Amino acid sequence: MKFTEEHEWLEEDGDLIIVGITDHAATQLGDLVFVELPEPGTVVSKDDEAVVIESVKAASDILAPIDGEIVEVNEALVDNPTLVNEDALGAGWFFKIRPSDPSQLDDLLDEDAYKALIA
Repeated sequence: MKFTEEHEWLEEDGDLIIVGITDHAATQLGDLVFVELPEPGTVVSKDDEAVVIESVKAASDILAPIDGEIVEVNEALVDNPTLVNEDALGAGWFFKIRPSDPSQLDDLLDEDAYKALIA
């Protein structure tokens, strides 16, 4: 698993990368009440807005952590956004992306570096 300084996690799934937010981010946001997911087939560049979320505390954008094409989204979040709060590192994932430049993953944090960031 890799992490961004914006509290996103990335996990390889074959040639795709699954993207979500960390438990830390989900806790900071509070209970999610709305998730707007991108359309599959959307091509994004690193730092493009990919997902819009609203919690009881705030509205936030989830940015694309790498360049690529979004090939699948977690439709379960539309009806049940609290899945992110319940299982941020599992069932609460947002989308799967096919990276256009897999070497971008090398620039992300490993688990130890992410834990140091949030300490």
